[in-house]
Amino acid sequence: MTVDAEEAGGVAWASGAGPPLPTAEAGTVTVVEGATFCVSAVSGDLMREFPHGLFVADTRVLSCHRLAVDGQPVQTLAALEDDAEPYRVTFVGRVTPRSGHADSTLLVLRHRYVGDGLREDVVLRNLGREATGIILTISVGADFADLFEVKEQRVRPAPGITVDVDTDALTYHLETPDDVRASRIATTGDATVTPGRFTFHVVVPAKSEWSTCLSVEASVGGRRIPPRHRCGQPVESSPSARRMSAWRLATPRIQTPDSVLAAALAASARDLGALQIEDPMHPDCPVVAAGAPWFMALFGRDSLLTGWMTLPLDPRLAQCTLRTLARLQGTRYDLLTEEQPGRILHEVRLGRHAALALGGGNVYYGTADATPLFVMLLGELHRWGGLPREDLAALLPAADRALEWILGDGDPDGDGFVEYRRHTDRGLANQGWKDSFDGVNYADGRLAVPPIALCEVQAYTYAAFLARSSIAAALDDDATATLWECRAARLKSAFNDAFWMPETEALAIALDGDKNQVDAITSNMGHCLWSGIVDDDKAPAVARHLAGKQLNSGFGVRTLAADMGAYNPMSYHNGSVWPHDSAIAVAGLARYGFTTEAQQIALGIIDASADFGARLPELYCGFDRPEFAEPVPYPTSCSPQAWAAAAPVLITRSLLRFDPDVPAGRVSVAPALPERMLPLRLDNIPLAGARVTVQVHADDWHVDGLPAGVSVK
Repeated sequence: MTVDAEEAGGVAWASGAGPPLPTAEAGTVTVVEGATFCVSAVSGDLMREFPHGLFVADTRVLSCHRLAVDGQPVQTLAALEDDAEPYRVTFVGRVTPRSGHADSTLLVLRHRYVGDGLREDVVLRNLGREATGIILTISVGADFADLFEVKEQRVRPAPGITVDVDTDALTYHLETPDDVRASRIATTGDATVTPGRFTFHVVVPAKSEWSTCLSVEASVGGRRIPPRHRCGQPVESSPSARRMSAWRLATPRIQTPDSVLAAALAASARDLGALQIEDPMHPDCPVVAAGAPWFMALFGRDSLLTGWMTLPLDPRLAQCTLRTLARLQGTRYDLLTEEQPGRILHEVRLGRHAALALGGGNVYYGTADATPLFVMLLGELHRWGGLPREDLAALLPAADRALEWILGDGDPDGDGFVEYRRHTDRGLANQGWKDSFDGVNYADGRLAVPPIALCEVQAYTYAAFLARSSIAAALDDDATATLWECRAARLKSAFNDAFWMPETEALAIALDGDKNQVDAITSNMGHCLWSGIVDDDKAPAVARHLAGKQLNSGFGVRTLAADMGAYNPMSYHNGSVWPHDSAIAVAGLARYGFTTEAQQIALGIIDASADFGARLPELYCGFDRPEFAEPVPYPTSCSPQAWAAAAPVLITRSLLRFDPDVPAGRVSVAPALPERMLPLRLDNIPLAGARVTVQVHADDWHVDGLPAGVSVK
């Protein structure tokens, strides 16, 4: 099959559309394990007319999966999701009552497990006093649609799909000049198999039950992907169950009277465990996908920030993210993918249309911030003692190539600031974390004119320069340490001159193509505090903005101040609240000593988590808390989402003001926790191979279990 980019609906990473809203009665349930996820109706059915499906390698390998008993759909009773095991769900239903009967006596259970495929145990339980005879049909199909086709509901039938009918299975095939994909759907038991359907003639004895197991196994490029959950084998011993159990045992444990904080941290750990995907070149090295359901892939910016924020949970996530991104670091010039030597990628996709749009590849590099964040994270991981010397030696060349990009292609006009302009109309117009088309605008609402130098990108670059200097000092390379320290100082001075707006006492979000200030007041200033690039005399004004009524909604910091021209609390980037963005603001405020403001914003975010069942979503609307007592959801927000899940972790670390520097033999601790969180005890914090405990009371605090040679200072 040959499809041009226009027919493919454009480039996956350039799509700003959210998934269509389902009808209220339909709803959706998502189960996820690594890069595999399944979106269905609350009944458990997968319907082509909705953005449903089982997705493996960004491809819908199961587009239809519907149960019927005697030709009637099952009546839905409940969908029981398992917070501890995000890869499983049980759908509870009943058969439509027989004519003349008020109640049904036949319960239908669908135990679904995802992980590199799908397993579903269908159980019919007869609660009646006599045997019941029924005809069960399971309708299935596979269309191999690209994830973004499904998300945006622009799926076109793919010609050339064939189906092989076996005694217990249907195997769908799609072969194109560039790709071969297959989906084998099988059942246990004695079914009549016809194209698109399994039919069972079943008699269920009184007070007894009958079951069948349906499995889906995908193949990509002729390579089979064995499901993690196999029919007939105990689910508790599956790779997914073992991995989640090991993750729970390894993550820190908290004791606090603040039950909302405790629940938020527990949800963070669960979700970050569920969002881990594997680098195929290093299956033992997990990285974190951006978010479910539509972004279960490696994103440079998201994975790097999440790795930084989750160092108190597991430094391995940061280490593996750096290793994977270094392997995929740019080596050549490509206008379509925006690859440049030394540049760190924006996004990896495995779907058919993403590969087509990339001219045969599957990596897009159009981001301005991932490259400095790479060096920044390497430095922070080094400070946490999370890098053996041999691993540091392996990653340092990639960091130096990233710095070369920052000084070269990242700064094409040589003014000292990293800036972006997309290379073709296929790329992202905005290449910072506010990457929607209207995410960067002036105070009057006009869109900024590229090339654009974002304030937070300069902040990350400043931190990257200091990180490289710190690593060099630890390696006794004084000349290199001095070089990067001086470059950081020059950048800080130039930044404060160019981005500071004296009239509003705020930092401009960006400089535009004419080097004019993009003068909107935004949450991006919090990232600048986090990095330390803001001059001390300007920091109090920045803190007042972040905690003030125009930016602080009461449930977190708005992306855009409420008195700006483009403000819309229901927008994606112009007035909404993103938990990770607010958590970074908390970290920045705590860094500069504004503990009252940090506590105020932190408590707003933690309180918001309670209204989302402890799980913070990607974003929510930025309405004032006095107007709406609960945060208003954003309709297509990802949940779980990686850096939103990491937000409570960063908030807790920031309020503890826990700042390790293992190479220097010290850990700085200066707790500034709100009273409601005290006393607090945090156990099992990983640090340089040790497991640390922090205890904080109203009038004192203690740190125990530090690695040898490290003390509190």
